[in-house]
Amino acid sequence: MKLKTTFKALAAVAALTSASLSFAADIDMNADVNDVAIQGYDTVSYFTNGKPMQGNAEYTATYKNAIYHFSSESNRDLFRANPAKYAPQYGGYCAMGVALNKKLDTDPTAWRIVNDKLYLNLNHAVQKKWLTDVPGNIQTAEVNWPEISSKTVAELNAE
Repeated sequence: MKLKTTFKALAAVAALTSASLSFAADIDMNADVNDVAIQGYDTVSYFTNGKPMQGNAEYTATYKNAIYHFSSESNRDLFRANPAKYAPQYGGYCAMGVALNKKLDTDPTAWRIVNDKLYLNLNHAVQKKWLTDVPGNIQTAEVNWPEISSKTVAELNAE
């Protein structure tokens, strides 16, 4: 009897582990422990409203296994139609950090749209540095991203 109960418990744990892994945000996406991207901000609002707006869990979409929140149904639908257009560059990691071979978190209020692409930074102080050479920093980040995108934050910190 105990063996049967133990087997059921192990099967349940395996199923839960498998389910949680299948929904974990991709390694190249910056998401919180609940797989929510950019701290729940509406990524479409940067383009449509010209400013960051907090999203609502009522309107969600997934992209690369990260969950995006939107302030309206129409913004969610715009994202679903073309997620690559609206998703932040470098998986939502700090653009300056990527230029420096790092994966850093971001402040959704430290942002810029450049050539119709959304870039986020760690904070406003880092963004100020990033803004001193936007084309150069983007060029460097574009070279670095393919190499660091498949590494975890812990792996990069160990280097």
